[in-house]
Amino acid sequence: MHLFNTISRTIEPFTPIFSDNVVRIYACGPTVYNYAHIGNLRTYINEDTLKRTLEFNGWKIKHVMNITDVGHLVSDEDSGDDKMELGASREGLNIWEMAQKYTDAFIRDIGDLNILLPTIWCKATDHIQEQIELIQKLESLGLTYQIADGIYYDTAKFSDYGALGGQSLEELKAGARVQLAEGKRNITDFALWKFSPADKKRLMEWESPWGRGFPGWHIECSAMAMKYLGEQIDIHCGGVDHIKVHHTNEIAQVEPVTKKRWVNFWFHPEFLIEKEKDGGEGKMSKSKGEFLTLSLLKSKGYHPLDYRFYALGSHYRSKLSFSYPALDGAKQGRQNLIKLVSEIAIEAGNSSTICDQEKLSELEAKMKEIINNDLNTPLLMAFIWNTFKNSDIDAPTKLASTKIVDQLTGLSLIESYQKLLQENQNIPPEVVELANERVNAKKQKDFKRADELRDQVKKCGYKIVDDKSGYKIEKL
Repeated sequence: MHLFNTISRTIEPFTPIFSDNVVRIYACGPTVYNYAHIGNLRTYINEDTLKRTLEFNGWKIKHVMNITDVGHLVSDEDSGDDKMELGASREGLNIWEMAQKYTDAFIRDIGDLNILLPTIWCKATDHIQEQIELIQKLESLGLTYQIADGIYYDTAKFSDYGALGGQSLEELKAGARVQLAEGKRNITDFALWKFSPADKKRLMEWESPWGRGFPGWHIECSAMAMKYLGEQIDIHCGGVDHIKVHHTNEIAQVEPVTKKRWVNFWFHPEFLIEKEKDGGEGKMSKSKGEFLTLSLLKSKGYHPLDYRFYALGSHYRSKLSFSYPALDGAKQGRQNLIKLVSEIAIEAGNSSTICDQEKLSELEAKMKEIINNDLNTPLLMAFIWNTFKNSDIDAPTKLASTKIVDQLTGLSLIESYQKLLQENQNIPPEVVELANERVNAKKQKDFKRADELRDQVKKCGYKIVDDKSGYKIEKL
């Protein structure tokens, strides 16, 4: 498997750091002050493709994702209000209730998109002590200083600062366009701990050795990643906007403490961009134009997997321009693919031949070769289409390959084509829903619930028959 590594700016062969067959992944999760927009979700779809590919190659995954529920200020220069405090004011909610509301919404979105859940979720507010302890370690190394509004990291004392973004400290200083806060030594210095304002009580604040306040955004990820994954991790994920500030600062917080290279591979999917009013294009954000959420797309008649299909059509390192006509094309494309597979299933059911295992292994090897080349999803999707349309491949073999396709793409083709066939056979919709819910229960390893759902289907006069391609529903 070969993967682009941001820090080397080259595609490199991937192997895990440790010999236990476990790939350790940390992914920057959402700041839960609002719904995730579909640009955010594109990043998580691409990270899911990475995770699926690693599993396809036989590695086990320990995947940690944070929930930022404090300390993310509106400016990367450590100025302005905390996004969480602003969100609570906007919503008129208790800040803890608001954080839970948008955490639940995010988990619902990634479930709708068939994104595999992380091994560990970790909230910033549950790990204040770990963050304080890491700041103390940096303080003991002489890397911090105190000014009126908080404890800051002195970036001039970390010689490799800026290496991830390919810039030296001097280049970063020359390119900066922000004003130095009073007492701040370098334009790139960042807050580790911010003091609570003297004239205002914050909704979230804690006691610390330096005074009452709250952690900086960057320290949260470093502390939690080290707690759950140790001093070295295989892959750190996040959007390209994290490269020059957030992830650069994370490295500066960890490597002086551990004296080791912290992250082996940095994985940064590109932006989803949208049209501006002046005709140009720009990064999708929550503060401009129509706030494009997955819920909005669903309200307009799109299935969440239409958007996943759309995202898979472009390479993760390429910008993707969003438009409704393009999404319409993806919706039609996914429907056409489901219809094609359902026709293959009918043909396979009427066929006297069985799956050609040698050919299936050949198809699997080719798909693996494509996806292992820096997650080339556009080429993979083209190969899948060509495979299903290839008259030289028998229907049972094509049908068997859908399991491989679902493993790599997360498009749930098996579930979708079976639902289509069942609808065409006039099986009651409530029975189909129970059967699909059972599939999800089995995915989550909730086998007790899966058995209960199977029994409910029986009470409706039908039975679920599991087979190699998935399942089918038959009348009792």
